[in-house]
Amino acid sequence: MKTITKFVGLDVSKENIAVAVADEGRGEPRYIGMFPHTVEAVRSLVHRLSADGVKLEFCYEAGPTGYGLYRLLAQWTCRVPLSHHPSFRFAKETE
Repeated sequence: MKTITKFVGLDVSKENIAVAVADEGRGEPRYIGMFPHTVEAVRSLVHRLSADGVKLEFCYEAGPTGYGLYRLLAQWTCRVPLSHHPSFRFAKETE
């Protein structure tokens, strides 16, 4: 059985997360909506998008509001490639 991958783009702010999803090999990404930046909302989103064994890959620009989100997604075994943005390197040096 072939694994289906969905690519999830996040625009993260302190209070909200805007979400868009692109299916592997299929057309344009689609806007899913704006969600509160809370553990419960992120958990619900991951559960909804990963139904039926779908593999999720997340992408967003690392910044001050994204590090906690990265840790949360990583603990749920979601794939979150690390950004090479200069702000990420600075934050890693200061943690």
